[in-house]
Amino acid sequence: MSANTSHGFPFLPGNTFRDLTKTSYHKAQTLSYKNGYAVPKRPQAGIGQSPLVSQQLTHNEIKQLTIQTAAVSHTDSSRTHPPLFCPAYVSNDKKVLHFSGFLRQEVQDSPDELYRIRPVDIYYYLVDDTMCVIEPAVENSGIPQGKLVKRQRLPMNDRGDHYHWKHLNLGTDLCAYGTTYHITHCDAYTQEFMESQGIVLNEPESVPSDPYLQRRVQPQQSYIPPADSHHLKRFLTLDRKVLCFFALWDDTDSLYGESRPVTIHYYLVDNTVEIRESYQPNCGRDPFPVLLRRQSVPKDFKPSCESFPSCVLEISSQEVQEYYSPEDFKVGETIRLLGRSFKLYDCDAFTRSYYQHHHPDINLKPVQPEEKALEDMKREIPPYNGFGSLEDSLQNCLSLVPEPPKKNLMKLLENDHKVLRYAAKLDSQNPQDEGRQFILSYFLSNDMISIFETSTRNSGIIGGKFLEKTRVPKPDSNTDNPQFYSPSDFAIGATVEVFRHRFVLTDADHYVLKYLETEGDKVPQATLNSIRQKLKVDTSDPMEKYHEAEEAQ
Repeated sequence: MSANTSHGFPFLPGNTFRDLTKTSYHKAQTLSYKNGYAVPKRPQAGIGQSPLVSQQLTHNEIKQLTIQTAAVSHTDSSRTHPPLFCPAYVSNDKKVLHFSGFLRQEVQDSPDELYRIRPVDIYYYLVDDTMCVIEPAVENSGIPQGKLVKRQRLPMNDRGDHYHWKHLNLGTDLCAYGTTYHITHCDAYTQEFMESQGIVLNEPESVPSDPYLQRRVQPQQSYIPPADSHHLKRFLTLDRKVLCFFALWDDTDSLYGESRPVTIHYYLVDNTVEIRESYQPNCGRDPFPVLLRRQSVPKDFKPSCESFPSCVLEISSQEVQEYYSPEDFKVGETIRLLGRSFKLYDCDAFTRSYYQHHHPDINLKPVQPEEKALEDMKREIPPYNGFGSLEDSLQNCLSLVPEPPKKNLMKLLENDHKVLRYAAKLDSQNPQDEGRQFILSYFLSNDMISIFETSTRNSGIIGGKFLEKTRVPKPDSNTDNPQFYSPSDFAIGATVEVFRHRFVLTDADHYVLKYLETEGDKVPQATLNSIRQKLKVDTSDPMEKYHEAEEAQ
């Protein structure tokens, strides 16, 4: 405002300007630190207020006070240093006064009780003079227990006064929100604190007994079980204890019967037996391993009438004379359960230890079961049906879902686009086939043969493809051991029979001779000479010429 009046502007919106010389923009602090603790600052004199007394002193007066204070401190040697300052919220932190008491609750419309005594715990927090009332939980009381009054400052009267620790003492009542709590006892820390503050505590009182709780306390009823009832004892001592035997079920007497491995479980808790089959991988049987469900198996039963037929599965407990027990299961012997024979050949470690402890007279010697040697079934490949190639038909016998036959990839990559071409004519008794010319191509990548007929004018026969690419077997081979044509069989003048058609090779190109010379150890010499003679190439051995030249010299 002074900045505005110095320039003569009225104090109106838009005429105020900020102080350009101001450099400090911090906000005023309301707390200061003393001995490491935060304490509030003393209020300073504002605008229009009288300054503090310390601010009215002159510099000489403040200096004189400092000299007098220093002189007093040096002269009075017996005076000790003042104690370190500690705020109340630090000194009283986590300090709680604990009082014990009870409340008397009236019970209406109940013939069993007129009132009820409910013990409570009263906690007084010194740091902020708050209190809370908690009722300890009683088992099966049926009353919502726990915190009755949450932590707060409890009002003492209608004038706005609150309870203080000076108002608490043993044998007094504490009224909070219409409920009266009678204080009867306190702990050692509370007693020491109250006495240190000059308060004399009254004598502690005992909590009166609750008539309803006394009636609930009854002597425990004793139950004496009958002499023949030991089901609970057997359950506690023998539960989850099972004897495990490995056996072979001899079912060879039935149609298509065989000997199957099974596992017999004997449950000691109720003397029941369970039989499970042990399936081998790829045995082809349905996944139903339970051969006999868990039940008590009768060892022998008395027939009600000899002449009347009876069903074994419908016998009653009165007809059974004896059930199977652990003494009846002996390793190495055959046991008959419900009309089936089982050969016990081994048992597990727990069964062996159980017999050693309870039945030492029974000797458990494992027996090696007889295993029948499996016959090696040879797979017979059916004869070729004539559809497709031999390789494709063979795949139907090797797998349920036929796959394409595997190819020789290395041979396919090395001989790709390598073709041997021969000129051929048809060897036929039909005079109409005279003069027909063919090109026989042999593909080195997959050993297939294709035949193409050249067109001739005025022959009346349309030229073109005569045979698709396929592997051609030799006439003397069979479907069981097929033998196919190879480049070594194609000599000039040789006859090649292709599916009952006879072709005579008349000529070949130069690439055929070049390729066969590289494979000289696999191709007969007669085949090479026939091609050389047809192509008018010197058939003599170069090594022989070299030796003749040396002899001439």
